[in-house]
Amino acid sequence: MNQVNRCAWARDELMISYHDLEWGVPVHDERRHFEMLCLEGAQAGLSWNTILKKRANYLRVFEGFDPAAIAEWDDARINQALTDPGIVRHRGKIASVVTNARVYLAIQKECQSFDRYVWSYVGNQPRINHWSSLGEIPSQTSESDTLSRDLRRRGFRFVGTTICYAYMQAVGLVNDHTTDCFRHLGNG
Repeated sequence: MNQVNRCAWARDELMISYHDLEWGVPVHDERRHFEMLCLEGAQAGLSWNTILKKRANYLRVFEGFDPAAIAEWDDARINQALTDPGIVRHRGKIASVVTNARVYLAIQKECQSFDRYVWSYVGNQPRINHWSSLGEIPSQTSESDTLSRDLRRRGFRFVGTTICYAYMQAVGLVNDHTTDCFRHLGNG
């Protein structure tokens, strides 16, 4: 039986599925962009595996990550989300989703779409990197620094440069699959 080579971080079934089907695949769906920004923000200080295990709960609690619906939330709705054991119950992270939804909608209006806005940070083409090991992959880049600065300037929260780079990897703005991985260059 042939062993499939994957990035070294894809070890358990959930992470393998995420790696094989989502990570590094270019995203152009508005709702998915918002979902991944929110999930990457929720991950701050935690493992990505923790967030993936709770992803279905996040989708339920945050109305499928519909930014227009979430932008209408008030303190009572935030407090209700804080009682749900299926998500990370951190007031700042939950409140940031509401704030970020409002800013997200403003960016969509200004730029015609969030997709257009965010892809401009990589010249509208995925950055294909050629790392041979996980240790070579950076946690931030000049592009993630610039994206983070602009999102924070606009009012986004939980979008530091490391979170922005993880988001960029997740939605395929950059392809950081290691060169020995079957998903490098989109193979597979």
